[in-house]
Amino acid sequence: MKSVLVLLGVLLTLTAVCEGGVNGKGLFFPNPSADSFVQLFPLKPLNLEAFTLCMRLSVDPNVVDSEERETILFAYRTKDHDELNVWQEKGNISLYLRSSSEGAFYAVPLLSIFRTDLCVTWESSTGLTAFWVDGRRSTLQVYRQNHTVQSGGAVILGQDPDSFVGKFDEDQSFVGEISDVNMWDHVLMGDQIRNFSDELWLGPEPNVLNWDTMQDEVNGNVLVVPKKYN
Repeated sequence: MKSVLVLLGVLLTLTAVCEGGVNGKGLFFPNPSADSFVQLFPLKPLNLEAFTLCMRLSVDPNVVDSEERETILFAYRTKDHDELNVWQEKGNISLYLRSSSEGAFYAVPLLSIFRTDLCVTWESSTGLTAFWVDGRRSTLQVYRQNHTVQSGGAVILGQDPDSFVGKFDEDQSFVGEISDVNMWDHVLMGDQIRNFSDELWLGPEPNVLNWDTMQDEVNGNVLVVPKKYN
C-alpha cells in the first residue's frame, strides 16, 4: 500500500502546474508517445523580432537516429500556425518560422546519448540565423527577413502540435532528456552563448523563457530528473 501511495503522489506531481520552474532539474521522455509533453508558460508574450533560444538535450539514438524520422526539439504553436519549431530531421537540425515546409537547415553535429548544448539565434532586420552546438557557431543563413514571431501561442516540449496543444504524432515525439530551456528576445553575443555552453552564465537573465522561474505543466509519462543527475 505504501508503494501505491508513493506512485500516486508522483503521478499527481507530474500532472500539476509547477510554479518556479524545474529549477536546475531536467525532463526525461523515456519512450515515443502521442500524449507525453510539457507545456512551458513564458514570462512575456512571444511577439519577437529577434531571439536566442538555448537548451541542453540528449536523445535515445535507437529511436531518434532512424534515417526517416523527424524529431521535434522545441515547438511554439499558435491557433493557426506552427510559429516557431526546431527539429532534428534527415541529418539536419532545422528551424521553421510560421511554416512546416520552408525552413533553415543545418548539417551540424546531431544529438546523441551525450548531452549537447544547442542554441539558435535569429534576427528579423537582417534575417541572419545560426545554430550553436556546444559553443561552436554554424555558418550564417538569411531566413525570414522582416518576419515577426506572433504571440498568443503555446510552448510545447516533447511533441509537435498540429493543432493548438493537440494532434500529436508518436513518430515525431522527443525521446531523451531536455533541460535548461531558455529564451531571450534578442541575439546574444557569441561570448555569452559560449558561457552558456560552459554553464558559467554571466549574461542577461532570460526574459522570455527562464528555466528556473517560469511555470510548467507536465503531462503523461515524463520524469522530472533530480538536479544531482545534471
